[in-house]
Formats: sequence, structure tokens, C-alpha cells
Amino acid sequence: MKPIHILFSLILFLICACGANEKAEVNSKNSFAKYFYPVDTVPKIYLYRDVANGLDEKFHRIYAISDSKGQHLVVEMYTSTGRLTEAYNYNIDSLDLMDHMVVDRNGEKKQTELFKNKLFPMKSNEEVWFASRFPGFLDSTLILSEIKRKTDGVEITHNVMGKEVPCIIMSDHVRLSNFNPFAKKDNIIETESINYFAEGYGLVEWHTKNKKAHYKLERIFSQEEWLKIITR
Repeated sequence: MKPIHILFSLILFLICACGANEKAEVNSKNSFAKYFYPVDTVPKIYLYRDVANGLDEKFHRIYAISDSKGQHLVVEMYTSTGRLTEAYNYNIDSLDLMDHMVVDRNGEKKQTELFKNKLFPMKSNEEVWFASRFPGFLDSTLILSEIKRKTDGVEITHNVMGKEVPCIIMSDHVRLSNFNPFAKKDNIIETESINYFAEGYGLVEWHTKNKKAHYKLERIFSQEEWLKIITR
């Protein structure tokens, strides 16, 4: 698989669900905060399965932090084997991104250049823009990841792990540019995805328009349970 396609699969899993209905609601000025991740300092791990293929799994680890920068929430993304791939750090007050981290080709954590830091609309029909640049998988290459997201804000009922839960839908236009600034060559992939954000959970399902990739939240683990799974 080409490196740009590997990264594309990671970007599709940009956001994850966290918390449960008994957790405190997000104290934020964002009008859609109740569909965002509940604030909890105890890490929760969400298992997502690709229902289109059945075998592919992704783990997302979510936890809140309070420090000198205020209250924020971290979303870490892992492969089925427990390998960290990237992380997103959200400001609780606005739900804007504070920073974005990726794991580079050498397995080291690297903070990206965050040009556009909005990934969660504040009102209906507002289009927000995320743009992040970081080193590519090959020497002398860079990757620019962009997501433009929009929602009509209409609440629906959606099935989440067997329960009917209030939900809104957000649509993404995803653009990934893998380029060599010296050779002035690039490779661009663009796609559309549909995301379901449920009240008290966050993102519970997402898929491309053709549903060749279609992930659903299947189970929520404690950190102890998750560590037993990935180390056995």
C-alpha cells in the first residue's frame, strides 16, 4: 500500500468517541458541545470495527487534562496492535484544536504545523477547516492534511451499540497532499466522508460515501481491559 493511502486511512479516523452518558456534559461555548466527548480524566478506549470488511479494528484513547493552558481533551489513535499513530488535543471551551501530533516514519512523536485548527462546527451550516503539515513517509516529502467539515445541525436518532441515541451528522471533504518541495511534485487524494456524532459519546460511526470504509463503535474498554487485549 502506498504511504499516502496509509495516511489517508488514518485521517479518516480523525475523531473518536469517548465517555458515556453518565459523564458530565462538556462545559463549552460551542452549541454542539453535547455531541462532543464527555470530559473525564479517566482514560476510556473505544473499539471501532470496519463493518465493510469485518477484520480491521481501530482503538481510540480519550482523556481530559487540566493544566496551565486550561481544560483540554486528548484523543489518541492506535492500530489494532496498540501502535500509536496520531493524537489530537482539543480546547474544551471552544472545541478548537490546540495541537496535532503524528508518529513519523522513525516511530517518533512529532508535533505538526497546525495552519487551521477548527474541526468541530459551532453552529449549523458553518464550514470549519483543519489543515496540518508534517514530514511524509519518504525522505524530502511533506504531507498536508486538510478537512473541511459542515453540519446542518438537525438532530436524528441513531443506533449506538444497541441503544437509540440523539445524534447529528457532519460531512467532511478530505484532501491529502503528499509533495516534494524540492522536486515540486505532488500526489493528491480527495474524498468525502459522513460522520455520526452521538450525544454523550462523540463520534460513533463514519464512512466514505461509497461505504468501502465504514467504521462503527463496537465496544468501550477501560484502560486495564485494553492493555490486556493488546499485550496477550
